[in-house]
Amino acid sequence: MTGKTFVPGALVLITLFAAPAFADITTFFGEDLGLGEWTRLPAWSNAAGARADFDAMLTGGVSTEDFESYARGTSLPLDLTFTGGYGDIGATISRTGGTFDPYVEEVPTGTNGYGRFPTSGDNYLETSNAMRIDFNTAVAAFGFYGIDIGDFDGQVTVTTVNGGTHTYNVGNTMNGAGGSVLFWGIIDTDHLFTSIEFGNTASDVDCFGFDDMTVGDQYQVIPAPGAALLGVLGLSMVGWVKRRFS
Repeated sequence: MTGKTFVPGALVLITLFAAPAFADITTFFGEDLGLGEWTRLPAWSNAAGARADFDAMLTGGVSTEDFESYARGTSLPLDLTFTGGYGDIGATISRTGGTFDPYVEEVPTGTNGYGRFPTSGDNYLETSNAMRIDFNTAVAAFGFYGIDIGDFDGQVTVTTVNGGTHTYNVGNTMNGAGGSVLFWGIIDTDHLFTSIEFGNTASDVDCFGFDDMTVGDQYQVIPAPGAALLGVLGLSMVGWVKRRFS
């Protein structure tokens, strides 16, 4: 006779709730004010701290685009590739507004004379208007460094598109000195998004740089510690029931 396994209803509930749980939406922001158009910040501890908090919620397999592989002057659209949890994530950056055509700039030392510089390497993406990033698979995490944002009254917004839209005000300082550095990121496992749209209230006037863009899918987001512990307890209970009722 073949034995039957009986699983109590309570255990079913435990197992269901043992699935990884995540916060609904988590945003990250840190900003270091600039020292003027001709001076590169020697460090940006607030922005770097926000990025560290963002990175801590992702696995080590997440990749970052630093624009070092593109020649100076390369304009949009740009095709990018990020590492996903189960394969590559393709992305295309394109301009969606304004007359200024974003392009890859190279500034090895100092600034470009207008307060902009890379946060790693020599290259960054220079723009002043609306852009869009389209992904070939839904993602859950996106973060970037922004350089020299807001010194000419430009407020940047980020909109995630996933059938519906969620718009976020980056919150950069307005009319500050040039050369500021900020980090902004979002992790949203409940509303996976297929596009990111950047807005600028001073399009074609307030220019700024983007660098070190990081993308992650839902499989690269680390569950909260409480959820992970609940998962372990649930799996342990499953093992006990199988031994008890088989």
